[in-house]
Amino acid sequence: MKKAVIFLCLLAGTLAAQEARVTPLLSKDLPDLPGKEGRMIIVNYPPGGSTAVHRHNADVFVYVMEGSVVMQVKGGKQMTLTAGQSFYEAPGDIHLVSKNASTTAPAKFVVFFVTDKGAPISTPVK
Repeated sequence: MKKAVIFLCLLAGTLAAQEARVTPLLSKDLPDLPGKEGRMIIVNYPPGGSTAVHRHNADVFVYVMEGSVVMQVKGGKQMTLTAGQSFYEAPGDIHLVSKNASTTAPAKFVVFFVTDKGAPISTPVK
């Protein structure tokens, strides 16, 4: 029983460590685009970190700051981006793959959204 509890604690710690950490940076109404706003966030992926399939319903611009990330939208090719490279998602895109390319090093990227004012940043897709 004791071994099972230890195993479950280790498993829970491993799963929690794989979650992305999102830090909001800025949210600003866009006066030239009524009803729209610009948002900026930083995403930190721990080693092996990823997010589930989702969509943003926004124009999304990604710039990799550290490490490398794997990105793919439905109908597009999977690509690995390294520091200094960028990625774009259109409002209708379904983001199939978003993960840290490394299982040993963290990854960090900044994301800029142009979206409807007050819309959620991300919506899960089944």
